[in-house]
Amino acid sequence: MIENETDMTECAHFELDPSVKFKRVIIKLSGEALAGDSGMGIDMKKLDYVCDEIADIRKMGVEIGIVIGGGNFWRGRQADEKMNRSTADHMGMLATVMNALAIQDRLEQHNIPVRVQTALTITKVAEPYILRKAVRHFEKGRIVIFACGTGNPYFSTDTGAALRSCEIGADALLLAKNVDGVYDSDPKLNKDAKKFDKLSYMQVISLGLKAMDTTAITMCMDNNVPIIAFSLMEKDSIKRAVCGEPIGTLISK
Repeated sequence: MIENETDMTECAHFELDPSVKFKRVIIKLSGEALAGDSGMGIDMKKLDYVCDEIADIRKMGVEIGIVIGGGNFWRGRQADEKMNRSTADHMGMLATVMNALAIQDRLEQHNIPVRVQTALTITKVAEPYILRKAVRHFEKGRIVIFACGTGNPYFSTDTGAALRSCEIGADALLLAKNVDGVYDSDPKLNKDAKKFDKLSYMQVISLGLKAMDTTAITMCMDNNVPIIAFSLMEKDSIKRAVCGEPIGTLISK
């Protein structure tokens, strides 16, 4: 999108709601959050739901960065042993761009300006990732969607979310998942799985919990970025998270 000052940009400045605890956040979404029942592609109703939830907190004055996965189109681990790992991972990065553009389009229909920045250079459809420019977008009232993860193979979009959180000085990383927190085992397979309300970074690592990959957890720990893992499908869950209400699992020091 060509950089310019439009009426939509000017009307996007919302006063910070006094109930907000985290003024600037990164929201990490999986590609599957946008997928239909098959787990593939983009379901427009789910896309609308996700964007409605994000638009609501933007109107509360929250500065929002979004990191989106691409698993609804492609995952690097889908490749067989004959495919080069770097090639497979780059395919996954490109899948995140499709999701980012879909979210951008829907959020703009809420009269909220959005910029997509990519860790791989694709200037025909998005800006290259530049930290100072991303921060300026926040100051102008825009949502920034960070696509292509870190831009490097062998790193997940979880790590991309942790990296961007540290770089932009996010107050929290919101991990919007398809389960309502972090459990000691898969609650879909074990009905007796125990949910944690709070965890330290080191507990997540030492217990081998699957909240995020170890690289992402370590990066947040080293930079003191709290992580809140919660269910995206609970109505107003993102709003509750940014307001500091007890929801899901808090991972912190």
